[in-house]
Amino acid sequence: MTKFPDFEGLAMFAKVAEERSFARAARTLGVSVPTVSRAVSRLEERLGARLFNRTSRQLALTDFGLRLVDSASRLYAEAEAAENAARELSSQPRGLIRLAVPMAFGTRWLAPILPDFFDLYPDISIDLHMSDATVDLVGDGFDAALRIAVLPDSSLVARRLTAVAPFILAAPAYLDRYGTPRHPRELKADHCLGYAYRPRQDVWRFRNKAGEEEVVVPAGPLRSTNSQALIPMALHGLGIVELPEFMAHEYLADGRLKAILADWTLPSGALYFVTPSARARPAKVEVLSDFMVARLSNPTWRWTG
Repeated sequence: MTKFPDFEGLAMFAKVAEERSFARAARTLGVSVPTVSRAVSRLEERLGARLFNRTSRQLALTDFGLRLVDSASRLYAEAEAAENAARELSSQPRGLIRLAVPMAFGTRWLAPILPDFFDLYPDISIDLHMSDATVDLVGDGFDAALRIAVLPDSSLVARRLTAVAPFILAAPAYLDRYGTPRHPRELKADHCLGYAYRPRQDVWRFRNKAGEEEVVVPAGPLRSTNSQALIPMALHGLGIVELPEFMAHEYLADGRLKAILADWTLPSGALYFVTPSARARPAKVEVLSDFMVARLSNPTWRWTG
């Protein structure tokens, strides 16, 4: 089996031949003279012939070296050009971004602001994957994602955009029929609508200012992988639903749903822009991150009623 070519040795040989000096080649490459010398010696041993005739005053290519130098120089130049092109590509905001976002948030809040992003960065395109299921950014080849969570995945680099508070909601028709619960124990579990993609498990964990805790396990007639599918049931007075603030605010504003159990809170999460790594992050992802911060850090969905 053929050994992998010694690209480093060929590159350093080409640079020594160009500079006519091991010392100058080392300075140009930003390495030590012994490093260059070892690389050239290794290449000579591999090829079975000397590349330079060396004296204390002069360095000259051997006949064998003369035959090899043009090919080695082309190889070095092509590698340098490829690296420069790749560096420019990564430093300029252009190219495809594979972005994963939750379905409801992506449809309602991300999609409407994307035209502004494309106006700013016409050389960027986005492959938008919308699903409430948590994707494997690395394994599935995503460049970034928006995550709504209590805590982001510790294996990812997360940039917090804004807090996302949860609300327990019911329609006025439901409250007229069953009364307004004042304590989580008064919730009818078989009226509580379930969300399948809740982290860990589908439970509502309540806590009040006195430190009391209560857990309710939704067992209502509908459980869904998307919170939007639960809203019509709640609007028709057929169940109680938990919704994040960015979904709840419009129903609270027009009174179609009412917030209940105001003296109790659920764990509050946040909206995060997450990437597999912050190291050498491409410019296209960096500008998208900055855009998300600018447009989503002070959202209009805040409920102050």
